[in-house]
Order: sequence, then structure tokens, then C-alpha cells
Amino acid sequence: MDRSIPLLLIGLVFGGGIGFTVAAANGVTLGGHDHADPAHHAGAASHDHAALLSLPQGPDAPTLDVNLTRDPVAGWNLHMRTANFAFAPQSAGLAHRAGQGHAHVYVNGAKIGRFYGPWVHLDALPDGPVEVAVTLNANDHRALAVNGTPVARRLTIDN
Repeated sequence: MDRSIPLLLIGLVFGGGIGFTVAAANGVTLGGHDHADPAHHAGAASHDHAALLSLPQGPDAPTLDVNLTRDPVAGWNLHMRTANFAFAPQSAGLAHRAGQGHAHVYVNGAKIGRFYGPWVHLDALPDGPVEVAVTLNANDHRALAVNGTPVARRLTIDN
């Protein structure tokens, strides 16, 4: 009888066990990478969605106003009106440039996407009270803030 397959399996089991023991002893984990760790983004802009980019108050500070209206056919239409801010899909993920970026839209606290224009159609909103939130974000995905206050708006509708 050929013993190569049983020996291979024994080697894999014991070898894997020794490998995991050595890894654990040296602090190596299987948790994946940390999005907030700039070492994982060498040469690219940070991708930390929780970070704020605080800008000074003044005439050049970005502003946001939102309006949500029923679509004549189905769903809702979200309109984002901005000042001192331009939607810049060509720069998504790149370094911050003053006055440009994109919006993040949330429904009941869950992000439904990033958007590169002032109009968004929302067609599958849950029944009952629904909170729609919008944030303005820099090209590098940091939420924009003025004097530490996020440039964001929240609306609640009864769907």
C-alpha cells in the first residue's frame, strides 16, 4: 500500500498546527487589514470614512441643503444643493482638493452609496418613518466639516 497520501495529510495537519502556533506566538492574526492604517494605502489617499476634514468657517466654506420629494412614478427624488462644493467623480479616491468631492447617502443609518451629482432616485425605501441622511465628503472620503461640525443634513419622511 502506498503511504504517500496518509503521510502528506499528517504533514499538513501537524505543519499547519505548528504554523498557527508560531504565528500566534508572534502576534500574527487572520483579521485582515485595517482600513484606517495608512501603511495599507501607500501611495494612495487615506480611505477612512470615519475621519473628519474640518475646514474653517467663512465665505468659502461648503454648504449643503437637501430636499426629498415623491417621484411621480415610484419612490423618492433626493436633491442636494451645495455651495462652494463641486461633485468630482474624476477625483474619487484621490487627495483632497478644496471645494470638491462627493456625497454619501444613508437610509436609516445604512450607507446606500456615494453619489457624484445633485440628484439621487431612492426607489426601495422601507415602510413607516425613514431617515435619509447626506454627508459631503472630500475626494479621499473624509467627511467634510466646518469648524468641526459635519456638512450633513437629515430628513425624516413617513413612507
